[in-house]
Amino acid sequence: MTRSIRGSRRAAVLLPGIAAAAALLLSGCGAGQISETANKVPSVQGVNLEGAEGKYGVLGVLVAYPGVEGYQAGDNAVLNAVFYNDTHNPVTVTVTSPDAREVVLTTVRAATSPSPTASPSPTGSPSPTGSPSPDGSPSPDPTSSPDTQPARIEIPPLSYVQLNTEGDRVLQLIGLNGALLAGQNVTVNFDFGGGDQITSPAPVAVPLTPPPPPSPIIERHTEFEGEGAH
Repeated sequence: MTRSIRGSRRAAVLLPGIAAAAALLLSGCGAGQISETANKVPSVQGVNLEGAEGKYGVLGVLVAYPGVEGYQAGDNAVLNAVFYNDTHNPVTVTVTSPDAREVVLTTVRAATSPSPTASPSPTGSPSPTGSPSPDGSPSPDPTSSPDTQPARIEIPPLSYVQLNTEGDRVLQLIGLNGALLAGQNVTVNFDFGGGDQITSPAPVAVPLTPPPPPSPIIERHTEFEGEGAH
């Protein structure tokens, strides 16, 4: 019997500074044995999701802040999340999104490095793999990196797996379908197997401080312009 837990999940948008997360959860470890992870609340923006009668869940689901100009269609975006498994059996979670070409599991370093952009080759034709590197060779496709894998995460029994920029690995949305600004959402699906799925909007982070105001425009008048005005 296929069982969907979309209706039974609990989702809450967290504001910065509501509560501090447990030191164990945000200590930088990728996975650890903990049976009370469901009760921990991250001190970051994000959505908390719970399903399967509290046996599985995802904390702090948040797309990284894109900057003032936002994400453009085709851009990649870091997806932060912490998964917990409060059962005595391992579980594998598959992450997908209808708002991106694919979702991958990669290192924080690979995900936060500048994405290659297409540029002309010396012959005038576009480089198929992005911008050239300093030695003149094309930059590799980020999805072909040995550090990048399909977004399938195994969570040990009574444990959690941390996939955010506080740890070593992170999820990444590859090839967004459309432009996104801070405060908007992307839809993400977490499939725990056996018909247990959680589908929810994931918010795009907003800046914790307002952006600096634009520089004032100073009009300068020459002596000649001043004389001509009389």
